[in-house]
Amino acid sequence: MIKSLIPFGKGALFLAGALFLSAPSLHALDVPSTMQTSDVVLLGEVHDNRRHHEVQAALLTELQPKAVVWEMLTAEQAQILTPELLGDTQALENALEWAQSGWPDFGLYAPVFAAAPQALHFGGQVPRSESRRVMEDGIVAVFGEGAGQFGLDQPLANVEQAQREQEQFTNHCEAIPVEMLPMMVDFQRLRDANLARAVIQALAETGGPVAVITGNGHARRDRGIPVYLLKADPELTLFALGQSEDGVSSGVFDMVLDAPAAEREDPCLAFK
Repeated sequence: MIKSLIPFGKGALFLAGALFLSAPSLHALDVPSTMQTSDVVLLGEVHDNRRHHEVQAALLTELQPKAVVWEMLTAEQAQILTPELLGDTQALENALEWAQSGWPDFGLYAPVFAAAPQALHFGGQVPRSESRRVMEDGIVAVFGEGAGQFGLDQPLANVEQAQREQEQFTNHCEAIPVEMLPMMVDFQRLRDANLARAVIQALAETGGPVAVITGNGHARRDRGIPVYLLKADPELTLFALGQSEDGVSSGVFDMVLDAPAAEREDPCLAFK
């Protein structure tokens, strides 16, 4: 049984003492009414946590959105998704060339892909190869038409810029040149805005609701996709779900679900 909700950060909720539910059990629960009625539902994740993907699959099954936007797919990849392909796990993995994508094992994501076969699918990924263009030309030029609509033409406040650069430095095990940090912050902003643009396109083509499968960092209300979506359309209603590990989470969400941390090697070993 899920225990009562308690405050978790500004504007967020944390499920205290939550039972770690399997997808079928979660599907049987009533989801929050604000999630059911929102134009856009952001379903955050830690990319390699299996339980987080089970939660996403269960919620997609419950919500049955008209469209799904994927952080993991480019616009071109999303266009090939059909109900038939979504129903064939091996064929889907091959068609998306997942093994070469750099994302965690496809088996983690397969239930999420299978949960909304009748939805239209959209990709919001910015290829990492674009990072050089960001350094050379800036995010406004790389994003292209409409950059101002999403606020990309406005720099971050100095305090927020410095905070984000420090987070990037820490998250990369203090092993990257400090002169790269502004570009990395810009690239994150570009990715948020590009995902927001995909959501706006999905809403225009389907009328919504739209679900977004993305990492927690992009789902958070205080700096992720919601910031750029509401800049483009202040009338949208949004619900942001974060998923923490062992009670640890960063950012502002409408609700946070907790799960045990996935077993993984120390990510800093790669920098050594």
